[in-house]
Amino acid sequence: MRNPLSEKIVDIKPSGIRKFFDIVSEMKDAISLGVGEPDFDTPWRVREEGIYSLEKGRTFYTSNAGLKELRVEIANFLNRKYDLTYDPMTQILVTVGGSEAIDVALRCMIDKGDEVIIPQPSYVSYLPCAVMADAEPVIIELKNENNFKLTKEELLAAITDKTKVLILPFPNNPTGAIMEREELEEIAKVVIEKDIFVISDEIYSELTYKGRHVSIAGIEGMAERTVVINGFSKSHAMTGWRLGYAAGPVEIISQMTKLHQFAIMCAPTNSQFAAVEALKNCDEEVQEMVKAYDQRRRFLLHEFKKMGLECFEPHGAFYVFPCIKKYGMTSDEFATRLLKEERVAVVPGTAFGDCGEGFLRISYAYSIENLKVALARIEKFIQRLESEM
Repeated sequence: MRNPLSEKIVDIKPSGIRKFFDIVSEMKDAISLGVGEPDFDTPWRVREEGIYSLEKGRTFYTSNAGLKELRVEIANFLNRKYDLTYDPMTQILVTVGGSEAIDVALRCMIDKGDEVIIPQPSYVSYLPCAVMADAEPVIIELKNENNFKLTKEELLAAITDKTKVLILPFPNNPTGAIMEREELEEIAKVVIEKDIFVISDEIYSELTYKGRHVSIAGIEGMAERTVVINGFSKSHAMTGWRLGYAAGPVEIISQMTKLHQFAIMCAPTNSQFAAVEALKNCDEEVQEMVKAYDQRRRFLLHEFKKMGLECFEPHGAFYVFPCIKKYGMTSDEFATRLLKEERVAVVPGTAFGDCGEGFLRISYAYSIENLKVALARIEKFIQRLESEM
């Protein structure tokens, strides 16, 4: 019988994140600090609107691009939060999570052989989505000494005549790094000079702890070159509602909408009604969550310093990315021993690219109480390692 499978898909490695959590699910008294999911409930008024939409029988298809009311609220949100201006009818597409938006954007912008620049460590979907779009991925290895930020020099060195798209993953998963305005302005100069485009994944834009998030789309000359990806999963604790969006130039969004129409039809209707409520009336709840995350972030950094565990200060998302190189183990070995010996699950940095070797991703989307227990176990493990050295 012929091989029924696509070699391209078979060659894509599965996500390196899931391995440890399959083990955790079977391990008594284990604590997981690995899942990138808010521990808060979706705000009540959002849940209530979702329930109400079902009770009213709003289970029909929406427009392929999404509810008009939701697209209007997304445009309002992007304008009041980040000074971005989009026509809700022609420049915004509602998607099934931010992940669909990334996939569709790449497939609509890439021809076979085009190069896509992917800074790493970064979200696990960028590389496989680029491969599925028939792109040639070009990896930039971000450096700890630069606080895992993308520099102008690194970008220039990676660009060739075949470069079409730069994926800009800030605030960053897994490092928590952010890019500030002056740093983005330097990147924008290169993008414009070299005539390339940007897919800016800003799913963690509301979870920043050093001033206001800046989008590269808001820098002069960049709106026509940038597709902004965002959504509700992280900011509004709506992971299971599966709702994201893309905003960008008309010619790109129109093609993304066409592909989305054939592949998906439309995002879940009750999720869309709930998201309207989220954008209209939940700024206060979001700020309360951000305040709690910031408290946890500072607590982890303080405890790591006491342990002697090196970690740069992240200013976005809800992850820290401590360095464990001094213990003489790979990231996978460290994470495996920590799980087996102290029942704490973290993610090896290599799940987010080869340059994540020597680091761990630890999420603080957990209560302070759980973090305290987990950190006590981590400290005990580190003390044991140091005694072995």
